Amino acid sequence: MPHKIDLILTLTGGLTAALGLGFATQKLKLSPIVGYLLAGILVGPFSPGYVADTEIATQFAEIGVILLMFGVGLHFHLKDLLAVRKIAIPGAIVQIMAATALGTVITRMFGWSWTAGIVFGMAISVASTVVLTRVLADNRALHTPSGHIAIGWLIVEDLFTILVLVLLPALFESGEGPAGRGVIMTFVWAIVKIAALVGFALIAGQRIIPWFLGYVARTGSRDLFTLAVLVLALGIAVGSAQLFGASMALGAFLAGMIVGQSEFSARSASDALPMRDAFAVLFFVSVGMLF
Repeated sequence: MPHKIDLILTLTGGLTAALGLGFATQKLKLSPIVGYLLAGILVGPFSPGYVADTEIATQFAEIGVILLMFGVGLHFHLKDLLAVRKIAIPGAIVQIMAATALGTVITRMFGWSWTAGIVFGMAISVASTVVLTRVLADNRALHTPSGHIAIGWLIVEDLFTILVLVLLPALFESGEGPAGRGVIMTFVWAIVKIAALVGFALIAGQRIIPWFLGYVARTGSRDLFTLAVLVLALGIAVGSAQLFGASMALGAFLAGMIVGQSEFSARSASDALPMRDAFAVLFFVSVGMLF
């Protein structure tokens, strides 16, 4: 038997468990997502029997998030998001503030510190982009006015999450409280990087990527076109995280919007994302493995 097949075993075990339990929950009139989470529990390190590699499953999950959000971005245009800004932006801000305050008050009642309570409140104030997007898609509501508002709302929450993750280390560095000028500089630098990412998306969406996809398409090779789109999806998502400090989900969504502005959006959706749903399933399996 060959050595080092952890990746293959994790992929096979995770998908097999997800297929069986997803089918069972579907028969019970529940969302298959419930089955995928149960599959993660079944193959996770806290259950007896076969144990999948948690680290590998997490990386599969990241690929699933990237491909799923890239696919969502393909069907969204900037005008769709701007159309819901008057609802999504204030709504998300009020919801984040209310959830953060509620989480802080409740944890204080259990004896937590103010710092811990605020961090906990902020953690529960943002929804999972992947989960909500998948639920909207399953209910055929993703491309409705309500779906557009939900996506705009999620993007505001993603931007908030990025700022929080950037600022928390500066705010509580060495447990000595706020760092004054350092916090302001960190905040400004985070805003600059996000603005640079959006600027890159607008420039690339209008000039570079349409030209690149057109050049590849003229070769007549379907394989090369599929590879080109996957490279764009993964490359922009990873680049957003590594260079601009954004989340891979947000980077993948922007990548989808960039490609969606070109004449190749329909071909990209049909040809280049055949494994999107399978990898998205592994996201829910990896979450289940944490239980």
